[in-house]
Amino acid sequence: MPSNLTAALVFIINAVAQLYLFVLLLRLLLPWVGADFRNPIAQAILKITSPVVVPLRRIIPPFGRLDTATVLVAYIIQYLLILVILLIYGQNAGFVEIAVTAIVDLVLLTLRLFVFAIIIRVILSWIAPGGHNPATAIIHTLTDRVLAPFRRIIPPMGGLDLSPLAAIILITAATIVVAGFKPLPI
Repeated sequence: MPSNLTAALVFIINAVAQLYLFVLLLRLLLPWVGADFRNPIAQAILKITSPVVVPLRRIIPPFGRLDTATVLVAYIIQYLLILVILLIYGQNAGFVEIAVTAIVDLVLLTLRLFVFAIIIRVILSWIAPGGHNPATAIIHTLTDRVLAPFRRIIPPMGGLDLSPLAAIILITAATIVVAGFKPLPI
């Protein structure tokens, strides 16, 4: 297969898998941030992920507030994604390398999720300040806990809130650090 077709195929597989992983990570994070599950978007997240999470939850109980079934499903999908990409490129890697890469990729995806949510929140504050709908409620709930420590350090100045900028800078720095632990360049 020509390299451009291979790259396109890997891109499509990666994009679809990461979109579903984003939804799984939202399912994992929303209870931690105190999301309202009467929100239609939160209900949709549960509906999309329940077919794979609920059967596993019957076998694997949660560990405290950690939904271990969701974590395991996300990990398995990420592991299989890396395995499929390696097969498409005709490369080999050991079990440990793939396992560590899967963990690192899930952490990086979680950090990216927060960066995207903060950017969307900032854009929404410019376009529709004070507007309320289910999507903004989820975004605000997801980002409030991340931005709160930054708001204590950097209070709004003249109506300008710089805490999202500081949060994005720190999360991006954390992303760079975490990416350094990735054994496979996938």
